[in-house]
Amino acid sequence: MKLHNAGIVALTCIIQAANSFTINSFAINPLSPPTSPPTTPTTLFGTGNTFGRTFRITTYGESHGGGVGVIVDGAPPRVPLTRDEVQKELDRRRPGQSRITTPRNEADSVEILSGLSPSGLTLGTPISMIVRNKDQRSGDYLGNDLSLAYRPSHADATYDAKYGVRAVAGGGRSSARETIGRVAAGAVAKKILHMYSGVEILAYVSAVQDISASAVDPDAFTMAEVDSNIVRCPDQEVAEKMIERIDEIRKTGNSVGGVVTCVARNVRSGLGSPVFDKLEADLAKACMSLPAAKGFEVGSGFSGTMLTGKEHNDEFYIDPATGAARTKTNRSGGIQGGISNGETIVVKVCFKPTSTIGQSQATVTRDGKEVDLRGKGRHDPCVLPRAVPMVEGMVAVTILDALMQQRAQCELLGEEEGGEGDPRPNPLGKGRRREGFDGKVERVELKEGKKAVGLNVDEE
Repeated sequence: MKLHNAGIVALTCIIQAANSFTINSFAINPLSPPTSPPTTPTTLFGTGNTFGRTFRITTYGESHGGGVGVIVDGAPPRVPLTRDEVQKELDRRRPGQSRITTPRNEADSVEILSGLSPSGLTLGTPISMIVRNKDQRSGDYLGNDLSLAYRPSHADATYDAKYGVRAVAGGGRSSARETIGRVAAGAVAKKILHMYSGVEILAYVSAVQDISASAVDPDAFTMAEVDSNIVRCPDQEVAEKMIERIDEIRKTGNSVGGVVTCVARNVRSGLGSPVFDKLEADLAKACMSLPAAKGFEVGSGFSGTMLTGKEHNDEFYIDPATGAARTKTNRSGGIQGGISNGETIVVKVCFKPTSTIGQSQATVTRDGKEVDLRGKGRHDPCVLPRAVPMVEGMVAVTILDALMQQRAQCELLGEEEGGEGDPRPNPLGKGRRREGFDGKVERVELKEGKKAVGLNVDEE
């Protein structure tokens, strides 16, 4: 290689992790004294398979590959965790549950490959979980129109535009099957949050097209009510109308969308950071990364634009039971200034109709020909019932990640140790009264300087 006086560019690539790599570039001039390379590298995060900062999850696998799974990094050690706890969440996401979900027949049996001790405690090391694919029918996609033509509003065309190649069978990573890893990670996050302060994260289908369950109380509905019907709406009368609508559209070979509402109860105040890392911004990214998600709201959301400031503001009062400041209303959805205020966090995620349908649609092929395409394969006429545990999982992962960041930065030295200036105020407190799963009212409070244990009230 010939060296010129202008120097050459030395390129050093250091693989940092499965989802990123670092490039250090610096000039070398043979006529100048040797210099050190710059200390600040350029780090590129471009693969989009990892979420979180402290509690990090990385999903892997394709819809028609050998399996799909997740690696959970950052889980605290000594947390009791069983396979059944993870499987319970996956069973709620599993296909083939009813006539209004995809008929693909998968048991979705999870294997925990690492991160647990023989006695079932987390080790603090990466937790690897996998679900083997059993019921792929790649012939539904290969050797026919679906292998050449782009499904309208699907990821087929954009994956080709980005990578120049795509997994035709089942949609690969764009398939909702990728969310198995998210739901499994969410099961771990839910367990940790519940042990920490009795956090409950529950979601339900709040709307199918124009049919809305507007009367559901976000502080009162239960998982048993949600899972009591195939559409996962706790309002039984509205649920029947939703199911009837989905059935009508399913029989025509079409699909339908709607809204999933998720609440997080007993979340302590102080989670989230200003400006770019606001809690609602992280929740939005988490939920909007789900397949078919097209919209996101916190609290009053877009309807809040119809109110005045006086009507919309959540006025404070002192809760006599805890001595902490509470809000009379919750139009902020439990988040103010990007930071949790201790009230119930309420978010809504809207999902578009499934893009693969059994009706003919105009599209184009990879080589630019205009064709008509009728979808084949097995697909959900409505993604909402199975999206419920997906949204719960991503909300759980996000809140746990925010909690661990808060503990690491703002409470590293404890509440009273270190720092200068006036004593640290916390008008919002950390305690809350809540109704446990067994119907008993319990006080959940984190004492200063003490570790909270044994708060999982639904355990026998």
